[in-house]
Amino acid sequence: MHLLTGGRVADVDGTREADVAIEDGTVVAVGDLRDLVDDREPTTTDVSGSVIAPGLIDAHVHLMMDGRPDVASAASESDYAASYHAAHNLRAAVNAGVTAVRDLGARGTLAIDAGEAVADGTLTGPRVVACGRNVIMTGGHGNWFGREADGPAEVRKAAREQLKDGADVLKCMATGGVLTEGAVTGAPELTREELAAFTDAAAATGTPTAAHAHGEVGIKNAVRAGISSVEHGTFMDAEAAELMAENGTYWVPTASALAGIVDNGVEAGIPADAVAKAEDAADRFAGAWEHALDADVPIAMGTDAGTPFNRFAEIPQELAYMVDYGLSPAAALEAATVNAADLLGLDDAGRVAEGYRADLVVLEADPNADVTAWRDPETVFVGGEPVA
Repeated sequence: MHLLTGGRVADVDGTREADVAIEDGTVVAVGDLRDLVDDREPTTTDVSGSVIAPGLIDAHVHLMMDGRPDVASAASESDYAASYHAAHNLRAAVNAGVTAVRDLGARGTLAIDAGEAVADGTLTGPRVVACGRNVIMTGGHGNWFGREADGPAEVRKAAREQLKDGADVLKCMATGGVLTEGAVTGAPELTREELAAFTDAAAATGTPTAAHAHGEVGIKNAVRAGISSVEHGTFMDAEAAELMAENGTYWVPTASALAGIVDNGVEAGIPADAVAKAEDAADRFAGAWEHALDADVPIAMGTDAGTPFNRFAEIPQELAYMVDYGLSPAAALEAATVNAADLLGLDDAGRVAEGYRADLVVLEADPNADVTAWRDPETVFVGGEPVA
């Protein structure tokens, strides 16, 4: 048993003075544990002055990407090189206090295999929920690493292929995107019928789904098809927001992705086409936040880590962006812990509570009050083991 004593606990249930007991990778007690007697002479760590919080959960990453200015240049790299990027990114993420990620697009089974490598101890990193390959229309956004499919029957088959490979979630492209040359950012790509076939394939196994969707038409098409989460949602209008709220569809905003492109620009080597599209999207992004907050759309934190200048070591910056767009620090904590855990299907994560997995961070400040508290954690525990 390992006792963390003398500090405070901060999660979605508030901030309070409490000790935390960890055993066999699980939180077994939270409260005043000074009188806890154990024949095994527990290891005790004094965290006085610090705050114990749940590890962050990033609901949108790309483990195979390395933050390079031109993501398409990675198309010529081998699968081995992509795997090395994934191993590096897993370590960078966990060092930053991220204890679970959802990979929403990789080559073949790379991300699925990475999750298995973390689970069996081959690699150190956060738990991985992975989709395998994105399902996209021929020539659509992300076509250089996605599974191209056209028509409901082919889309259904493509989705089933990912399930056969062991996918935990299915991801599709409902609209164009910023980083694919020639794609129109908000234009619908997969049709309503194709999206319905996609979610129907997932429903047979109860597998959650995600849709890359910038434009309002694509967002509405995805939500009406029963998608679990809308990724980016940059051009969301009031109707789309209300539809998402009514259906309990999560929004994963990925503010870090736009910031990485807009803040660095063509001078840093990002293709001019991508910069122009990102600048247009950034101009409209604040409106999406207004609509989402007005409609009370459920929000889960995600970064799109791996895209240009959007690195895994900097994942906690996403919470600060979310606060800039209108969330309180406590609401950002909720988005990055219990909401993201719910979206990923991790019912043992997101809280510092008895029976929950001991995926924890020790911070200098209270994240319910200070969104910068997430930066540079003092200690990170994954499954009860200190890894950073």
